[in-house]
Amino acid sequence: MIRLENISKQNGNQILFIEASATLQKGEKVGLVGPNGAGKTTLFRMITGEEEPDEGRVSVDRGVTIGYFNQDVGEMTGRSAVAEVMNGAGPVSEVAAELRELEAAMADPDQADNMDAIIERYGEVQGRFEELGGYALEGRAREVLAGLSFSEAMVDGDVGALSGGWKMRVALARILLMRPDAMLLDEPSNHLDIESLIWLEEFLKGYEGALLMTSHDREFMNRIVSKVVEIDGGTLTSYSGDYEFYEQQRALNEKQQQAQFERQQAMLAKEIKFIERFKARASHAAQVQSRVKKLEKIDKIEPPRRRQSIAFEFQPAPRSGDDVVSLKDVHKAYGDRSIYEGLTFQVRRKERWCVMGINGAGKSTLLKLVAGTAEPDKGTVVQGGSVKMGYFAQHAMDLLDGDRSIFETLEDAFPQAGQGSLRTLAGCFGFSGDDIEKKCRFLSGGEKARLVMAKMLYDPPNFLVLDEPTNHLDLATKEMLIAALSQYEGSMLFVSHDRRFLAALSNRVLELTPDGIHQYGGGYTEYVARTGHEAPGLHS
Repeated sequence: MIRLENISKQNGNQILFIEASATLQKGEKVGLVGPNGAGKTTLFRMITGEEEPDEGRVSVDRGVTIGYFNQDVGEMTGRSAVAEVMNGAGPVSEVAAELRELEAAMADPDQADNMDAIIERYGEVQGRFEELGGYALEGRAREVLAGLSFSEAMVDGDVGALSGGWKMRVALARILLMRPDAMLLDEPSNHLDIESLIWLEEFLKGYEGALLMTSHDREFMNRIVSKVVEIDGGTLTSYSGDYEFYEQQRALNEKQQQAQFERQQAMLAKEIKFIERFKARASHAAQVQSRVKKLEKIDKIEPPRRRQSIAFEFQPAPRSGDDVVSLKDVHKAYGDRSIYEGLTFQVRRKERWCVMGINGAGKSTLLKLVAGTAEPDKGTVVQGGSVKMGYFAQHAMDLLDGDRSIFETLEDAFPQAGQGSLRTLAGCFGFSGDDIEKKCRFLSGGEKARLVMAKMLYDPPNFLVLDEPTNHLDLATKEMLIAALSQYEGSMLFVSHDRRFLAALSNRVLELTPDGIHQYGGGYTEYVARTGHEAPGLHS
């Protein structure tokens, strides 16, 4: 269906692909993986024809429709969300636009003289709209938007009033409604809450076309794909199986390659030793010559390319008292909207609470109340003795000084620390070499999140309050963070839509629902087993 044949591609000085090949067959669901900057987005752009390979060719079977979702959603304004979604659904969207114009003309008194012609044309266009399944299309568009957690008011409201994250969902809905023969999805799981994520998972499982996607959500990828294509060092390698299988297979391949490399190195060392020893002796000249020739012909085995993954180790956090934070009879409202009416909740030492609840249930509000960036309207929030809090929120990334480099930002925060230990810290969070001289204003969302996290964890608090800490983080950084936080001795209160993060780190669950607030002993895995659902908005 889609074939990449011996493609080579260079961006500036960076070589992305060298004679790389891969295929996407009808109905296949493929995960595209590789380190940041390896060329995943370039690959998508070559398939859609937005970029050309320098050598080789990309071929798409005739008549194959492609839907491409990426993070750059462009301008959206002046239409409702549902109209914007339908607008991307191919020919039917043009017919729908003409229908709307004719409806406006029929209601316009200035057009009274042309009314017969307008009504006649309206009949024709309406017939065509029905033929194309237009009326069913609006229902489907609303269904997709509801699946992505849009409220009715948002569905019919001006798309221009939505935040960037919600506009991204509109762009995603457009591709899903289109149901093309092949979908290319670049990070569709970013900006989604857990309910939308699980809905999208089910949608993609039922989608009959071919799918090629990237995602930083390991669980999401694992449940959808049955093949993985890895970009590494300019080559494309295909693995049949889910993400978990790919990881195991890759580790096995690396181990085998390392063993072959070591065996060959030992054999080469032996040969070289023989040549060095006897090269001056005339009696061994023929043997030496034959061995030199043999060495020249040998195909050298490369050692496996090691992915740079540095483990981050916590300094021990100072011990807090047993009561970390207590909320008593807390009331909180925004305007007419009441979020909490009499919330009583306590975090004790070493507890790791994950907070579950649908959009608008008050998850971030709870974290703000605990962190002291919001005040309760009534009731008390009391921090315990010797508590040193670290609060990670999305807005923390906006507080970085754009004129300071990554390294200067860390130096400002820790003037007593040595250069070596700050460089190690930066390396753990994915900033190596010249990266650390980058000014904060040029950092991506993911880089900013990593820098804020590094600042917070270097001199660790004993109570971490984290609001979506894994947003923007790639798989490798996420794994590093999970491994580091597993060793962390302090207490935690956090919100995350990443199920692997939730399962690995929580030992308590606070569930916010319209029927009330429920507390569960045991972590996220036990919560799923006890309630039968993965998130509060998905009662089965």
